[in-house]
This record gives sequence, structure tokens and C-alpha cells, in this order.
Amino acid sequence: MIVVTRLNDSQFAVNPDLIERIHETPDTTLVMVDGAKYIVTEPLTEVIDLIAAHRARIISLARHLPAEQAGGLAPHRSLGLVREPGADEPAGTPHHSDGGGTPVQLRPRNA
Repeated sequence: MIVVTRLNDSQFAVNPDLIERIHETPDTTLVMVDGAKYIVTEPLTEVIDLIAAHRARIISLARHLPAEQAGGLAPHRSLGLVREPGADEPAGTPHHSDGGGTPVQLRPRNA
């Protein structure tokens, strides 16, 4: 959320992902994806800087989040849905796992 100021000097937070566009004619107006409009005192460039800083903070937090807090998945860990080709099967051989761990050859489509 970013914090912006209404014309009456009250502050409120808005989700920048829901902002569709921003106008500055002369007041800065945030137009939301649902059609709601908010007139704010911050200039257009400052709102854009707030949005950029918010997104940079989210990316920074996600990169430094320990694996156990990120849903238990370690980065670059295989999900186990597709087996790596073994020495006995050529690379690119399609197969499907039936849940038991044994690959099953795909059948060709009926024409």
C-alpha cells in the first residue's frame, strides 16, 4: 500500500496494483480499475515514485524471505512433476506420472 493525501489533508492508503491510470489536470487524480477516482495532493511524479518504491520493497522482501516462510519451497527446487531423463531413455521422451512415481508413455491422439 502507498499512503497519499486527500485535498482535506487526510491521508489514506491505496493498493497501487489497483491503479489503472493517473491524471494531473491540474489536481492529481488516481483512477482505479473499478472506476473509483481519488484526488490527491501529491504531484504525478511523486505518486509514480511511491509506486516504484513500493514495488522495489516487495521484490526486496521476497528475495530475502527465508524458504520456510515462502511456503516451504526452496528456490530452484524441483517440484517432482517431471522426471529428469535417465541414461536408459533418450532426452525428450514424453511421459506422465500417475502419482506412483512410474512414468507412463503418452498415447498419440486419434486423428
